Amino acid sequence: MKKRSPGILLLEDGRAFRGRLFGAQHKGFGEVVFNTALSGYQEIITDPSYAGQIVTMTATQIGNYGINLEDDEADKPWLSGFVCRELSGIVSNHRSQRTLDDYLRACGVPAIDGLDTRALTLHLRKHGAMRGVIAAEQDAEALLKEVKASPTMEGQDLVKVVSNHEPYDLNSGYDSAFAEDSVLTGGGRGLKCAAIDYGAKKNILRCLVQVGFKVRVFCATATAEEILAWGPDAVFLSNGPGDPAALDYAIREIKVLVDKRLPIFGICLGHQLLTWAFGGKTYKLKFGHHAANHPVKELATGKVEITSQNHGFATDPESLPADVEVSHINQNDGTVSGIRHKTLPVFSVQYHPEASPGPHDSLHLFRRFHRMAVEQAPAKA
Repeated sequence: MKKRSPGILLLEDGRAFRGRLFGAQHKGFGEVVFNTALSGYQEIITDPSYAGQIVTMTATQIGNYGINLEDDEADKPWLSGFVCRELSGIVSNHRSQRTLDDYLRACGVPAIDGLDTRALTLHLRKHGAMRGVIAAEQDAEALLKEVKASPTMEGQDLVKVVSNHEPYDLNSGYDSAFAEDSVLTGGGRGLKCAAIDYGAKKNILRCLVQVGFKVRVFCATATAEEILAWGPDAVFLSNGPGDPAALDYAIREIKVLVDKRLPIFGICLGHQLLTWAFGGKTYKLKFGHHAANHPVKELATGKVEITSQNHGFATDPESLPADVEVSHINQNDGTVSGIRHKTLPVFSVQYHPEASPGPHDSLHLFRRFHRMAVEQAPAKA
């Protein structure tokens, strides 16, 4: 492995972690969070939901199987920085096309390893996610001033940064020989699903096609009028970054779509935006949920699924109106992991059911969504 320069991860409370720089050689400011997934670092790095954040992997060694373009969840990484205990000096995988170091360097993402990620994770769990910077060794006092001058996650609209700018049609479901192909099979009828891109991962959109929808992806600022002009049979609200309370334009249009009684399925940020559209509120979690192993219980069935999650805000259950109920609960901390409307064909979950990376326990939700659209289609006509 090439010789690397010393660097520092400095948190806004003054705690410093020193290590070795890799990736892009410039400063990276963002909210520092940790992800406990053991694999799937490429999908994590390319998840647009991490915009404005520095991601720490708790797994001890990262980069072992390199990078391949097939597993990218977006056209580029949106995160502000990447942290790991040890960058693997060996890449061993027949699908690998380049090293993690080369990939992050080419994409302009600063990274650091060689620091104590256990101590960093415990610090964030105790004190909460906070702003930080990855930088070359320099005057810590001056660097700390820059960190404190950087934006906080609360109030940030990062969706307009990561969302697509023009609508487009998606026609491909699972093309990869490595994709799960036993759960989602085409449901027929070719119903039209409008997917609103607040920072959608590619595999989420592929799942919608795979289950049987004709999918058109709309940008986050699309109006309900523009979406309805296409004549959708259902609407999907995607994941994305930032504070949902800052997205008043999205909340306003979702309210219109709900009033049209269309089947609606929201995940992650889409779930939080639906909370606001229903009249509820969200709040900032201490250190968020960023993992591929969160147990979630569906209250109606009592079944527990292991889920992939990536969010820093959560639904306040006390703020929900009487016609909306909590459908899923996170078994780790009791936070809301899903809601549904009692009379309208609208539901959402706080996790990523396509699980890139993660377990496939929740893929069935795409089938549920498609069945809902099939059942509502005759009434619409």
